[in-house]
Amino acid sequence: MIIEEVIEFLRKIPPFQFLDELTLKNLIGDLSMEFYPKGSIIQYQGGPAPKFIYVIKKGEVKVVIKKENEEVFVDYRGEGDLIGYLLIFGGDRARATVTAIDDTICYLIKRETVQNILNSNPSVREFFHKSFLKRYLDKTFYEIQNKNLVYGGDRILFTMPVGELASKDVIQASQNISIQEAAQIMSDYRISSLILVDEKNTPTGIITDRDLRDKVVAKGRNYSDPVHSIMSYPSVRADVKDYCFEAILKMVKHNVHHLLVMKENKLRGILTNHDLMLIQGTSPLSIVKDIESQNTIDALVPVSKRINNIIGILLSEGAKASITTRIITEINDRLIRRILEIAEDRFGEPPLPYCWIVFGSEGRKEQTFKTDQDNALIYHDPADPGTEDAAKEYFRDFTLFVRDALVKCGFPLCPADFMASNPLWRQPLHIWRKYFINWISTPTADAVLNSITFFDFRAVHGETRLLDWLKEYTLSLAMNSKIFLGYIANLAIKNMPPIGFLKTFVVEKSGEHKDKLNIKVKGLAPLIDIVRLFALEKGMPETSTVERIHALRDKHSIVREYADELLHAFEFMMLLRIQNQYAQMKEGTDINNFINPNKLSNLEKKIAKETFQLISTIQNLIIERYKAMIW
Repeated sequence: MIIEEVIEFLRKIPPFQFLDELTLKNLIGDLSMEFYPKGSIIQYQGGPAPKFIYVIKKGEVKVVIKKENEEVFVDYRGEGDLIGYLLIFGGDRARATVTAIDDTICYLIKRETVQNILNSNPSVREFFHKSFLKRYLDKTFYEIQNKNLVYGGDRILFTMPVGELASKDVIQASQNISIQEAAQIMSDYRISSLILVDEKNTPTGIITDRDLRDKVVAKGRNYSDPVHSIMSYPSVRADVKDYCFEAILKMVKHNVHHLLVMKENKLRGILTNHDLMLIQGTSPLSIVKDIESQNTIDALVPVSKRINNIIGILLSEGAKASITTRIITEINDRLIRRILEIAEDRFGEPPLPYCWIVFGSEGRKEQTFKTDQDNALIYHDPADPGTEDAAKEYFRDFTLFVRDALVKCGFPLCPADFMASNPLWRQPLHIWRKYFINWISTPTADAVLNSITFFDFRAVHGETRLLDWLKEYTLSLAMNSKIFLGYIANLAIKNMPPIGFLKTFVVEKSGEHKDKLNIKVKGLAPLIDIVRLFALEKGMPETSTVERIHALRDKHSIVREYADELLHAFEFMMLLRIQNQYAQMKEGTDINNFINPNKLSNLEKKIAKETFQLISTIQNLIIERYKAMIW
């Protein structure tokens, strides 16, 4: 073992990268190196706690834990990752089983050595504090997920990587064979799909039995034509490490029923909708399929009522809040698009290309149970007065139809009338640009409200380039206007978290919600406002809070320091909100955002207080950052 090589390796690995040269040299005086062949157990759950912290130099391991006689996947770890670091905080038993899934080499550092560094180095202490906090929060998630849920899901969608479920024996054929030869292969092997590859054995396409029916038999096509002339291009793929829920999300989003499973750009299997339905029982994909097959609004209504049931299944199977909202968002998007397609069939081709946009929680992909409609419409600039009049008439009738259809499918009207059915919010592109110019250059109270509402916009259907052009233009305006950002900063600090001077919860003193606090208004809203401000400062196009935090992690000084805590805080509060709303739905009461903090577990209370304190800390940083503009 060459000392210089070890130092060079550790210098790139947190938390050792925070150490000076002398400390690193002292550290490796106690260091050893071990080789673990593929399949060997490095650590057994419940066994004696290892005396070392393992740093993976090469290879990969799988971490699992047993809960209630069930093995639950925790993590894959590879080069530079640590094993056993939580034992620094105490414990005489290993908390998980760690297995080498490839030939693996680890550096072993004595626990006492790391503990001494922890005590003397603030940067290292902060690194381990964050890692410990994540584990602490995961325990809270586990508590919340197991509260009074009627569904008894086995959590397999959120613990099993697709590589373990996908069919491994994938039948492949050259893309240059004929349609008849491909059909014969599918018949011989009794398979419903065939992967086609090029000369380098790289997947280039896929055909299914449906392709043979719709593209060949129904069209009277010549069976001797090359099969690549009818194949679909499998651009949607999954990695072997992706969880099954991620596969569902991709299949719902892209409306595909077969997913290639890859490892290092090589085909390792294929996953089908049928595979997922077998392990899940009720698949979000089945709801999407039902949505796609309906041709009237009345037929969509009963299908839309099934969407809320998916939330209960996702929660009971252990999904985090951001996962739940992403899947629900994709299903709702599919429902909205189908309504728009039905409207297009009813009113005919629009006189100008348009883009249907959503904003608010729907725009941020943070929708839980169906909320008010928040939508708008952008259409191409008319070339002449006649086209302008035709567009106004068409989109007036079109948006009124869509508005009423959404109401039937469970989306109430927006009380503030932020809907495309309002003439203000169905305009050509140049009018939308004028809106943002006015809002940003003259940031009155109404202008700021309008701008933050629409800055969370995203496209759902139609000519999405219209929104791209508008977003690129408006983000540039916003990030270069210090006055406008000052107003947004004021908004981000106005709504203080519900925590008192003595770290007690500030709750409603009287009325219908006495002794409760609004987790959306007092917790989620200020965090969302904070992250939106930072995104606007950097001109980031992302709309969801989670996506914004990830995008800002390496670009914004405050987010760089607090990214993990912000993500955990958001997950925690969203999960509290969803679990509370789900309980209200089961009880048949009105769904709202009020929770009683006294009914939280001690662990939940502690994390809630730390979450509110985090928001307060970042609000103070914003005040300092914008002190000349805060009033």
